[in-house]
Amino acid sequence: MTVSVGLLFPDLLGTYGDSGNAAILAARLRWRGHDCEVVTVRSGDPVPTSCDIYVVGGGEDLPQAQAARQLGAGRDDGPLQQAVDRGAVVFAVCAGQQIIGRTFSGPDGLPTPGVGLLDCTTAAGEGRRMVGEIVVDPAPDLGLPVLTGYENHAGVTRVGPSALPLGAVRRGWGNGGDSGTDGVRSGKVIGTYLHGPVLARNPALADRLLSWVVGEVAPLDDAEIDELRQERLGTVLAGAGWRRRLGRR
Repeated sequence: MTVSVGLLFPDLLGTYGDSGNAAILAARLRWRGHDCEVVTVRSGDPVPTSCDIYVVGGGEDLPQAQAARQLGAGRDDGPLQQAVDRGAVVFAVCAGQQIIGRTFSGPDGLPTPGVGLLDCTTAAGEGRRMVGEIVVDPAPDLGLPVLTGYENHAGVTRVGPSALPLGAVRRGWGNGGDSGTDGVRSGKVIGTYLHGPVLARNPALADRLLSWVVGEVAPLDDAEIDELRQERLGTVLAGAGWRRRLGRR
């Protein structure tokens, strides 16, 4: 079995390096002996419905709206919806999360139809832009360790009754407002505001996504990653900035 990872519109939604999430998924599959291909779909290309996992990244307002249109926003038969209906996994970050929700704030500030894979809506926040390191305690049923990442967004996402948050924010903003949560999930579809790329910083989350395609995955030696995660987590929770920490070295 060759697992296909669909990387959607990296030319539109690649502002924060989120395309690296596709590379992490492919690498962790290959290290375990699975065949894998990354299918890169650029703006204007037809979106295949046959991929096993789709990765959607972050971007600015105009590219975000263009990507939403190409994914069939406002329709119930778009390519991503067809893929999910047959069991595909979707992982979306920041603008990607907003796109696959019901509505998001368009370039004109008005509600714009999303793809509708997740029961959530996003509107422009009223305060300062939400920028900085973020720490999230994932929902217990996911069986994941604490998640770390970097957020940079102005949108406030509200989770509807037919979806669940990814986890509770320990430090940072996440979905914003007074929710105290980050991310939205339903079935095999997950959204989050964590950049990083988040799957490089949180390999257990990458493996959870992969397990929904290939079943339980064998453990890998992530000792170096775990050491870096613990160092970064300790620094963030202690309130020390990376700039000051690097200045001491």
